[in-house]
Amino acid sequence: MALQIAPIGSHPPGEPNSSVFSGGQTSTALAPAAVPLEVHGKRIYVEWDPYAPVTPLGQLVYFSQFLASAGLFRNWVSDCPLQYESPNAPSLNDLLGTIALSILAGNRRYAHVTALRGDTVNPQGLGMSRVLSEDAVRRAFADEEAGPLENWQREHLWRSVEPVLKAPWICDIDVTVKTIYGRQEGAEVGYNPHKPGRPAHAYHTFFISRLRLALDVVVAPGKQFHSRAVSQKFWQWWERLSAQHRPYLLRGDCGFGNENFMVECERLNRQQRYLFRLRLSKGGARLVEKLKGQGGWKDCGQGWQGMEHPLCLQGWSCPRRVIVLRRRVHRAEKELTEGGERLLLEVAAADPYEYVLLVTNADWDLAGLAQLYRERADSENTIDELKRQWGWGGFVTQDLLRCQVAARNVALIYNWWSLFVRCADPERPREAVTSRPLLMCAVGRETKHAGRTTIVLTSVHAQASQAQRLLTDLSLFLSGLRNAAEQLSSQQCWERIWERILTPFRKREAACRVWFGQQAWVPG
Repeated sequence: MALQIAPIGSHPPGEPNSSVFSGGQTSTALAPAAVPLEVHGKRIYVEWDPYAPVTPLGQLVYFSQFLASAGLFRNWVSDCPLQYESPNAPSLNDLLGTIALSILAGNRRYAHVTALRGDTVNPQGLGMSRVLSEDAVRRAFADEEAGPLENWQREHLWRSVEPVLKAPWICDIDVTVKTIYGRQEGAEVGYNPHKPGRPAHAYHTFFISRLRLALDVVVAPGKQFHSRAVSQKFWQWWERLSAQHRPYLLRGDCGFGNENFMVECERLNRQQRYLFRLRLSKGGARLVEKLKGQGGWKDCGQGWQGMEHPLCLQGWSCPRRVIVLRRRVHRAEKELTEGGERLLLEVAAADPYEYVLLVTNADWDLAGLAQLYRERADSENTIDELKRQWGWGGFVTQDLLRCQVAARNVALIYNWWSLFVRCADPERPREAVTSRPLLMCAVGRETKHAGRTTIVLTSVHAQASQAQRLLTDLSLFLSGLRNAAEQLSSQQCWERIWERILTPFRKREAACRVWFGQQAWVPG
């Protein structure tokens, strides 16, 4: 009878010599071998090749060219105040490059950084030698001073938008709540409408209207969600701006329509225009009752009517210009018919209007102010995109300092990517949920021959041909800045990139001036 068990030798075999050094990492994976798989009516062979230089984010090479043309990433790394003393410490280029790649890939946790360590293609575009581990990224800013880090991050957030601040622009200020599930510093139970009783951080944010770019973000404990908590930080940031870079209008919701914040705007050394919403307090309700039966309501567009009246609420230091907006609301009730079906019947109420109160120190007309405040809703979309599509607030650590640093890093990378997308297609803005699959996600395979490195891209997007056209046109534009005008500095190239981005906005601005007239037009 044949022996069914393999004989055991006198000496156990050693480990197979399968260690291969590839891309700066040691791997013990098995050699590629075809594995047959039985699928529906067909046999498919699968081979594993862990050493192939490929990436799922192949189109990021165009984004690397965008950053290199303007010197954004290079200056960000060179200005970083972080200093390592250990000879085994990673380089700042590898650290900040890993952070940038992680944020661009849509990661929401430090643990997600591990998924990038097999990418050996994109790190080359940022001048990196390797992708660091999640622990190296998490511990990076643990023992640093808050002041130098804040100055470094604010400076580069300002540089990313500086060319557009020379024209009249509107600053949207808002606050959002980030729910916390651990034991982080500053995790306090404050205002949380969706999950009451849950500790949270408050993210106070400043945006450029319409362009949807982040100017700064201040991470505060959960109880500091009110305007007084952010007032000191905001005015410190505001005073650092030169006179030509300061906002033409400051806009916010009812959280900023209070005496303390408006007095800060009205100080003689500031004279900052503002447009805030008021809470419908007792004094505001009396004003609504006073104007309700009067005539002279003006059309303010989209079904809204407006009327203005000076008002001095209790606690205010002086009367201010208050605008009352109203819109007809069709209320409905359910009625049971004989057949048992429920129908919705419109009924006339005693007051079929909803009211909104605005306060401002600007002398613009009602229609323009009403439209300006309606456009403030776009800042809510920006916050939603940062929280849901960019992992804003997801990189959380025990101390509040690193939470603040991570929030500003996300805001900066978000600005860079948003400007890259607008530069590729100035006529159509896109959120990350659509721009990443179109302009980032593609299989990239690196090949080298005769000293030449080539990345072969294969996109499975339904609009792959459009992505190829957009990115090729952008690459030719960026190459022309360097090749045709070599004397241009990085800052001058950055200003020309902004000219390409702002061209559609200036066309609409010219049309608005013609339509509304030179005097009645309000910059948006």
